[in-house]
Formats: sequence, structure tokens, C-alpha cells
Amino acid sequence: MKTVAVTGGIGGGKSTVCDILRGRGIPVYDSDSAAKRLYAVDERLLDSIEEAFGCSIRLGNGSLDAPKLASIVFSAPAKLKTLEDIVHPAVKRDFLRWKAAQSDRFEEEEPSDTFYGNEPFCVIESAIILNKPEFLSLADKVVMVDAPLSVRLKRACQRDDVSPEEVIRRMAAQSFDLSKVDLMIRNDGNLDDLRTSVAEVFCKI
Repeated sequence: MKTVAVTGGIGGGKSTVCDILRGRGIPVYDSDSAAKRLYAVDERLLDSIEEAFGCSIRLGNGSLDAPKLASIVFSAPAKLKTLEDIVHPAVKRDFLRWKAAQSDRFEEEEPSDTFYGNEPFCVIESAIILNKPEFLSLADKVVMVDAPLSVRLKRACQRDDVSPEEVIRRMAAQSFDLSKVDLMIRNDGNLDDLRTSVAEVFCKI
């Protein structure tokens, strides 16, 4: 089963695109949600992080103290790299297990309209995949979802209930190497327009 990566900047609409795909029955792996789930269920992951940083990162009930972890790696690139070196391999292993299960599900599936008339494929949703070779190597194709800056800014402010300045700060922390992108989806219309664009792009894949 092939893997298509869906990526894009804040407010671009990659999650909406993935919702459209998921609604058709296409398997979608949300990397961010997976990482949060692993923090919650994999005590060995928390053990490794605590060992690396030399302090507890758990609340009294044993769950992750996310604000404390964020404070440790905030504005500290070396510590963020240490965290990623622990968490990213765990997410990659989890994705490969998940993909194997999807491959088993669709092993005998014939080409169908569900997959836009093509063979079954799965999707990995990730905002950082273009900058992470260990994840990029998982994808056969990369689709980027984008929109004009003004549109992205408005969406993100409304969605997260934050100021434009805060959204711009977050956007500045993101970078995308477009040379690694195979296909683009322009998300500057309504939901029906987006569904049409998704169909056009994934039919090409």
C-alpha cells in the first residue's frame, strides 16, 4: 500500500483535506494526535524523556505534564532536538504498525471510487514531514495544502482564538521545501471547491 503525505502551514487546511479523505473511507494517520496518544499510553517513552532531561515531566496521576515539557524545550533547539530524537522514532514505529494493519484490511481491495479510482493508499498527515527525512522517507507522494496568507491568518485566529501576532509568530517557525512537494491543493474557496480540488489531485496520484 502506498503512502501519501499531506502537509501544509497553519491555516492552510491540511486537516480539512484529511477529513475529506477520511470521510471517503481512506485511512489517515494524524501524526500529532498519534504523538499525544503515545505520551498517554507508553510509559517507556516518558521514562526516556525524563532520563534525557534529568527531571520528572509527569503530573501526580502519572500523565504527561505538557506545559512543563514545553517549557523545557521552548527556545532551546538542542533540547527540542533531544525530545524529537526520542519521540519521532516512536511515532514512526507506530505508523508502520498502523500501516501494516491498513494493508491487511485492503489487501484484496480492487480499484474503487473510494480511492478516486486508484489502488488503495493510506495518508500520513504531518506539518513537519518536509523537514524530517525519517518521516519523508515513508511517503511515496507529498501533497501540500496552501492558501493565501490573509486567508490562513483569518482561519487560524478564528480557530485558535488567538491574536494575529501570535499566529504570525507560529507561522514564522514553519518552513517548507517546495522542491519536495509533488502536488499542491489550493484551498482558497468553499468546502465544495476544496472537495473538487482534492478529487482532482488524488485522481492524478
